[in-house]
Amino acid sequence: MKGKLAVIVLILAPILVGGGIWYAQEYGFYDEIAPGSPAAIVQIQSEDGAQDLQMTGFEGIDADSSPIRWRACFRIEGDFSDAIPFEGATPLIGPRWFDCFDAEQIGADLESGAARAVLSQSEIHPDVDRVLAIYPDGRAYGWHQYNDKTPERGVMD
Repeated sequence: MKGKLAVIVLILAPILVGGGIWYAQEYGFYDEIAPGSPAAIVQIQSEDGAQDLQMTGFEGIDADSSPIRWRACFRIEGDFSDAIPFEGATPLIGPRWFDCFDAEQIGADLESGAARAVLSQSEIHPDVDRVLAIYPDGRAYGWHQYNDKTPERGVMD
C-alpha cells in the first residue's frame, strides 16, 4: 500500500507543479491594459522626434514580472514613412488567450515586406525597446524587445 501511495505522489506532484507553472505563464502575471490608461500611450519615433499615435481599437496586455511582456494591437491612420526603421524586429509570442496578437504571422509579414517594423520608443525599460509592426491598411502591433547594445546605436554599458 505504501508503494502505491508513493507512486501516486510521484505522478501527481509533477503534474500539479507543471499545471501551476503553465497557469502562471499564461494567466497569472498578465493584466489587460485599459485603452485610456498611461500604459496604452504609444509613440512613434521619427527624425523629428517622438509623437503620440492616435489609435482606435486598442487591446493590450502587460505584466510587472518582466519588461518584455507588453503586447498591443490597434489601428492607426497616417503614413509614418518618416518613422525610424527597427532592424531585427522579432515579435514575441504572448499568451494564447490574447488572440489579436499572432507573433508568428507578424514575423512572417515583416520578413515578406507585408508589414514594416519601426521604433516606437527606445529604452522604454533598461535594455528594452518598444517596437511596432505597421501594415499599409492601418493595423499595428506592438511589443517590447531587448535591444542591441552597439556603438553604432549609441548605446553601450
